[in-house]
Amino acid sequence: MTATPAATTTPAAKQHTVVDSPYGPLTLVATDGVLSALYMTDQRHRPPEETFGVLDPEPFGEVIRQLGEYFAGDRTAFDLPLNLAGTPFQRSVWAELLKIPYGETRTYGELAEELGKPGASRAVGLANGKNPVGIIVPCHRVIGASGGLTGYGGGLDRKQRLLAFESGGTGEDGAQVLF
Repeated sequence: MTATPAATTTPAAKQHTVVDSPYGPLTLVATDGVLSALYMTDQRHRPPEETFGVLDPEPFGEVIRQLGEYFAGDRTAFDLPLNLAGTPFQRSVWAELLKIPYGETRTYGELAEELGKPGASRAVGLANGKNPVGIIVPCHRVIGASGGLTGYGGGLDRKQRLLAFESGGTGEDGAQVLF
């Protein structure tokens, strides 16, 4: 997966589309034809819809195909260009998120250590929460130091369900559970 700088001198062209998923509708946003956001309904830090650009599914064919494979259990990593707009520190955290393997988790403290900033677990948590491309940049794979679920912009229920999906866990009633 590659991330490209978001700095431009002219206004960026934005498009968006909405696709269904097992976790509710997902709004995909492209900036200059490259995926720059994936938002869930009721997501924290979700910008106003009028900032998403024109409704146009054209730039999202490959994104939709890979998401479909992921939700079908046939894909464990995404191979998509990304246009991630954020501070240098946020982008460094998001790059670390991309290194967390499918079905595994890391703590905020472990990510901070991997960044060479062992005392920055709170800052890592804040950057993680501002991740604009959920699921594909797997911020749901980050957990608290005690191993418990902590904040997730898409809601803790979705985080638990995503982690359960990736670990293959289901409950007696067929609902996906974490442990």
